[in-house]
Amino acid sequence: MIRFFACLFCLFSISSFAQDEDPNLFSLDANVFYGTILEHNPDIQHLIVDHPTGLILSYNKKTFGFKEWERQYNYPDWGFSFIYQDMKNETLGENYGLYAHYNFYFFKRHLNFRIAQGIAYTTNPYDKVDNFRNNAYGSDLLSSTYIMLNYKKENIIKGFGLQAGISVIHYSNANFRAPNTSTNTFAFNVGTSYLFDYENKPEYITTSDEKDYKERIKYNLVFRSGVNESDIIDTGQYPFYIVSAYADKRLNRKSAIQLGADVFFAKFLKELIYFYSVAFPERNISADEDWKRVGVFVGHELFINKMSFITQLGYYVYYPYDFEGQVYNRIGLKRYFGERLFGAVTLKSHGAKAEAVEFGIGIRL
Repeated sequence: MIRFFACLFCLFSISSFAQDEDPNLFSLDANVFYGTILEHNPDIQHLIVDHPTGLILSYNKKTFGFKEWERQYNYPDWGFSFIYQDMKNETLGENYGLYAHYNFYFFKRHLNFRIAQGIAYTTNPYDKVDNFRNNAYGSDLLSSTYIMLNYKKENIIKGFGLQAGISVIHYSNANFRAPNTSTNTFAFNVGTSYLFDYENKPEYITTSDEKDYKERIKYNLVFRSGVNESDIIDTGQYPFYIVSAYADKRLNRKSAIQLGADVFFAKFLKELIYFYSVAFPERNISADEDWKRVGVFVGHELFINKMSFITQLGYYVYYPYDFEGQVYNRIGLKRYFGERLFGAVTLKSHGAKAEAVEFGIGIRL
């Protein structure tokens, strides 16, 4: 993750539009929340002392079906959001997060599901001298995800609307630096929204000009890299490199299936093996054990505009050193630049145990 913290919401006036052009309608919403930190790991029990509170501010760009993907997904919103969360614990401090999100609508657009991914800044991360009790956040910058499910009524009166529902907010640095026990906050939220230029809201376009998205099998080559650390504090941060090759078959507008292989070069694992060989000789671990791994995987890609969401489940076929088990998984986002090139940000883990955030570039042929 790149170190930055920013405030968003640069608002601008909206001019009138013709019906055959995509209107620039957007809404702003604000939610307050009250929740609890879930004890997903007994190691964070000492951090759960009170009920976190906070605020979620959002910008939502409306869609009306002027593009085919908007019709396929029932006219979702896309936008940006900011979260302030008081963890109600001096050890954990306060968190500030900036996110990109999608809002998906169901049940005559009364039910709104939001999924968001971003980066958060925490005011009181782990310090071995001054804050050794904070085993949840090992760094001041965290990867953060939140989901929100709201019952929502927009434009009740003169652009103003109301919503209420539940949210889950996750903070983790994905083993960028130890410790990394992470937190998950379950919260109840309530708020209001305002739709700008509501008098000029157009009708949703229902006509379809869908094309056939079925393709021949495509071949992908991806290079991923990043930095991570083992769970043992102060063993050091090291780069890793992953080369992936896979074939995919697109089935329709939304989905493709994948089959491929990964080769992993993770230097943190080399250092961890050496540490155990010296510090715990009773484990009979040799310092020169091979730290490289090779896995095969199956996956799925969900296409949303130029973005896509990938999920992969893998199994190590070359696994000389036992680390977190032979099954691994990967989830993340891809962004296409033209027909062939793409970038990706993914999280590789073993079940719920994160190993690394991966930044990748690839080509699809």
